Amino acid sequence: MENGGDKTSATITIKGILALLMETIDGKDKRKVISLGMGDPTTYSCFHTAHVAEIAVVDALQSQKFNGYAPTIGLPQTRRAVAEYLSRDLPYKLTSDDVFVTSGCTQAIDVALAMLAHPGANILLPRPGFPIYGLCASFRHLEVRYFDLLPQNGWEVDLDAVEALADNHTVALVIVNPGNPCGNVYSYQHLEKIAETAKKLRIPVIADEVYGHLAFGEKPFVPMGVFGETVPILTLGSLSKRWLVPGWRLGWFVTTDPTGMFRKPKVIERLKKYFDILGGPATFIQAAVPRIIEQTEEVFYKRTTYLLKQNSDFCCDRIKEIPCITCPHKPEGSMAVMVKLNVSLLEDISDDIDFCFKLAKEESLIFLPGTAVGLKNWLRITFAADPSSLEEAFRRTKAFYQRHAKAD
Repeated sequence: MENGGDKTSATITIKGILALLMETIDGKDKRKVISLGMGDPTTYSCFHTAHVAEIAVVDALQSQKFNGYAPTIGLPQTRRAVAEYLSRDLPYKLTSDDVFVTSGCTQAIDVALAMLAHPGANILLPRPGFPIYGLCASFRHLEVRYFDLLPQNGWEVDLDAVEALADNHTVALVIVNPGNPCGNVYSYQHLEKIAETAKKLRIPVIADEVYGHLAFGEKPFVPMGVFGETVPILTLGSLSKRWLVPGWRLGWFVTTDPTGMFRKPKVIERLKKYFDILGGPATFIQAAVPRIIEQTEEVFYKRTTYLLKQNSDFCCDRIKEIPCITCPHKPEGSMAVMVKLNVSLLEDISDDIDFCFKLAKEESLIFLPGTAVGLKNWLRITFAADPSSLEEAFRRTKAFYQRHAKAD
């Protein structure tokens, strides 16, 4: 796909294409539908939030103190708790003034792009990537320029491409770490290079860290904010993934920017006014956040990453048994893996979309076509599921391949 010519990203959403795939399911098939298309682990019983998170929400609700409106930028105690939580991994301290509470990370994405957009501006987005960025950019009349992530290099950013794409009208560079849809985790050294490149180009970095700390490979998670003194960083995150509560819609937009580019009075005033027209998370959910962050035990986090690593390893082993799909880079984090689809081995499959729709119809199994995230003839498979569902999913995929494989 050429830059400026990819219209799909401006119209497609993951939920939209998954809904179409669900409509394809054969109602006569009595087998359970298995969906490995969306990063919502709560669908499966082996993934559940920390007990303290549930108690904190119940107590906040039953206190009857949080039934009214919250300040549009978030409860003070919530903003302070998020600032302290993120500051644990930074060489400087954030304050509550740096934190704006959002309705999930998706709203934080919208805020970031709305604040940076102006006539004639462009933004640099990763390919493959999360399609909401392209969709938000189209609503904000931001030109999108895509840089490739390199599968042969662990899905690292093609920094030469970034430099070639940027110009005086570029307003930001977006990175997602840990990676969605690729399952990559960037090293300190690579993040440092990204920061130096952005500094050279004089553009801020939007760091999508919704999967923050969900790293289970050799490389630890390093927040982009570590390099906030090199280049201004906007950090986006939420409770959704690490605490396994995507339906609670509690996210944050944070100016991890000790140099002060985003702390100018006019910028802060514009942010606050924009938040006045947004609807944030429920007040009682916000009120529970300090206790959730402070009291969640380390064993909960370790259990989640252990399950994700076991599932990732299992998927990679099963992928090797199916000739038409290959995994160029084993996941190191998040909840998904990108696999390459070789349609030349299949008799009557034209591309990744055709593959996924026929798979859904014939096997009651849903994968996300790579086209949805910017890569044709790839598939994104979510492994945040129980082992029995993964086992059955790959058994069905293998049967589907055998049925459609070209004869020798």
